[in-house]
Amino acid sequence: MSIFSQIKDFIFHKHGDQIVPAPRQPIPAEESLHTSEAIAPATTMVDPMPAPVMEQVDVAAILDQENAKHDPKFNWRMSIVDLLKLIGLESDLGVRQALAEELGFTGDIRHSGAMNVWLHKQVMQKLAENGGKVPSELKN
Repeated sequence: MSIFSQIKDFIFHKHGDQIVPAPRQPIPAEESLHTSEAIAPATTMVDPMPAPVMEQVDVAAILDQENAKHDPKFNWRMSIVDLLKLIGLESDLGVRQALAEELGFTGDIRHSGAMNVWLHKQVMQKLAENGGKVPSELKN
């Protein structure tokens, strides 16, 4: 499993633990047809079960909630290293370089400071693209 997939799975799995499914609404019974009535061919198809609306996952809330369990606190909003540690992943340079390659970093991976800043923003952007609600200051 890719490193980003592990990050995404942690956040979306935590969100899934908090979801309480909404009760299903009964579908109203259709009026019965009399046998003497002519049956006209259907002109449109009606889907009795509409597609579920994808609920956005509040990434910051989930990570803040996880961070509340730790002392000292992780600076996950600013640091890719702390973000990785917070969710229980290795954060050493080799892991971050692999994540950078996975996400398409084109800079010099030997310049870890610039790579780390790029990685944090890219991870937040990718989480947003995958259904996460991410504050704009974390994506830009």
